[in-house]
Amino acid sequence: MAESVIYRSATTYDAVMRLLYGRHANVRFAIVADLIPDGATVVELCCGPGHLWRDHLRDRRVAYTGLDVNPRFVEVARRAGVPAYVRNVADGDALPAADVVVMQAALYHFLPDPAPLMERMLAAAHRRVILSEPIRNLASSRFAPVAALARRGADPGTGHAALRFDEASLDAFVGRFPAPIERAFVIPGGRDKVFVLDTTRSAAVVPEVVS
Repeated sequence: MAESVIYRSATTYDAVMRLLYGRHANVRFAIVADLIPDGATVVELCCGPGHLWRDHLRDRRVAYTGLDVNPRFVEVARRAGVPAYVRNVADGDALPAADVVVMQAALYHFLPDPAPLMERMLAAAHRRVILSEPIRNLASSRFAPVAALARRGADPGTGHAALRFDEASLDAFVGRFPAPIERAFVIPGGRDKVFVLDTTRSAAVVPEVVS
């Protein structure tokens, strides 16, 4: 399936993100980077052009791996020195193990059932999972034309993302898993909510998905 125009160019993608997040566009990366301890191994899923590493982790003492389904983004990231690789993380295979597993503004791509991916993230993370996800979305607009355009614009090549989280549904989703939530907060600007889950104290069994 062909991806939307937003995902055909890293430049276009970055411009849209700046438009959506305004003056807080870089804040979300800085916040996530601050949650990653020095000396950690890090795997970022759906890493895009690699801004987390390029702008915030490059000079930190961390071992980073970025994964993304979009080969154009991975090419841009690798040209900037980011250790990034092409992978569709919805493939069902085990994710690379790391101290910290990160996903930013991408979980909605796996709706209506992102639970299997979340389970794999928790299994791969030795110390914590950091999830940052939008809770304010144009695709949830009450104006049908705006919502339709936003859904089409959020297709990375795996299908239009017709569903989105709001704060209540995201809280409910994350709360179903056994890993204790260390922190949960909304970033400046109010567009994303960040969760830090402690995988060192996770229970062995992940609850079943309720359809």
